[in-house]
Amino acid sequence: MNIVLLSGGSGKRLWPLSNDIRSKQFIKIFRTSDGNYESMVQRMYRMLREVDPEAVITIATSKSQVSSIHNQIGTQVGISVEPCRRDTFPAIALAASYLYHVQGVGEDEPVIVCPIDPYVEADYFRTLSVLSAHVAEADVNLSLMGIEPTYPSEKYGYVIPTTKEEFSPVAAFKEKPDMETARSYIEQGALWNAGVFGFKLRYMLNKAEEILGTSDYKTLFDTYDTLTRISFDYAVGEKEPLIDVLRFSGEWKDLGTWNTLTEAMDDTVIGQGIMNDSCENVSILNELDMPILAMGLKDMVIAASPEGILVSDLHQSSYIKPYVDSLDGEVRFAEKSWGEFRVIDIEEDSQTIRVTLNPGHEMNYHSHEHRDEVWTILSGSGASIVDGEVRRVGPGDVIRIPVGARHMIHAFDTLRVMEVQLGADIRVADKIKYDKPENWLNETE
Repeated sequence: MNIVLLSGGSGKRLWPLSNDIRSKQFIKIFRTSDGNYESMVQRMYRMLREVDPEAVITIATSKSQVSSIHNQIGTQVGISVEPCRRDTFPAIALAASYLYHVQGVGEDEPVIVCPIDPYVEADYFRTLSVLSAHVAEADVNLSLMGIEPTYPSEKYGYVIPTTKEEFSPVAAFKEKPDMETARSYIEQGALWNAGVFGFKLRYMLNKAEEILGTSDYKTLFDTYDTLTRISFDYAVGEKEPLIDVLRFSGEWKDLGTWNTLTEAMDDTVIGQGIMNDSCENVSILNELDMPILAMGLKDMVIAASPEGILVSDLHQSSYIKPYVDSLDGEVRFAEKSWGEFRVIDIEEDSQTIRVTLNPGHEMNYHSHEHRDEVWTILSGSGASIVDGEVRRVGPGDVIRIPVGARHMIHAFDTLRVMEVQLGADIRVADKIKYDKPENWLNETE
């Protein structure tokens, strides 16, 4: 099975646990069998592998999310990187071209596309396999998965099938309706459009040629910012005559707001939090190193991270976006391919960051033009290089990095570092990357 997972979105509706780098799919809220927590990305990837260990999984995403994906599920997954946002059809066309030109997937192979962030169970993934087999054999160009609605919703588009069979030709697509119209659609047997569909790879390559002028991966990637912004439904789905839909009646939830996300949480408290007995329907998600105490609350969510603190009625939390838009938007927490960083303190001429590097990982070899840095090793062991000088480092060691010095640190085991940045112009963009010196770690032996 060839699967393309669409991983997009910014972090507006689940602030402060999400931001422009860390979207909702990277928040760890689902308890695993070993007592730890996993994110939607990790859960989706794990369950796909359980159903089909040989599946070719590709994630279509923005450059800003690549580090988080590598941090959470490793580097074994294929990634089709969108240079900028151009809506769903260009993203899917680029991913199809990536499968063909980079991954070597054959033109006759079926491909299934689905979002990376729904809350689903194992039957969903088994149904994806059914959809893939159907695409391989059926005389259709496009096959959708439609979700049997559990209530009339204004949040989803609808697909109206012509019959009530498991697979049915599609009579019409409908945009997100008002509540009364949604009820009438359901009375007609309409299904939620979940953004899940399958096709033979050749079909999508031909659509890329027809609509975008090329299906060549390098050309699409290099000219991506010039491509027309257009949704897949509008560009392809609504115009395709040879199209059918597969009914799915299992569990499927879009966890796009705090209200829906907390319903799927396995625990009412994640992180340091306490509630007294008078609290009802309250969830606490705390990523700070300090406790939260809730008393006498009802139908509330409390979420805390380095980005800020949210205390909200569950229903009102759905209207968070315009208030988050008014904030400075500065990212204070992010997962990277090598570990993570967390901003501890920001002053006018300094910034303090706690950095955690995973075993065997290292930062890029880089320098800064506008700031000095001082690194203090808190725990773990590793090696640093500053302008060619290599040294082993451990707890209590201090590394001073002047402006312009090329530097990097490597973790032998989990390495925690307190990084103090000093300067009048501290910016994320103040970073020049270099090729790292060859065999520099040999000098630590």
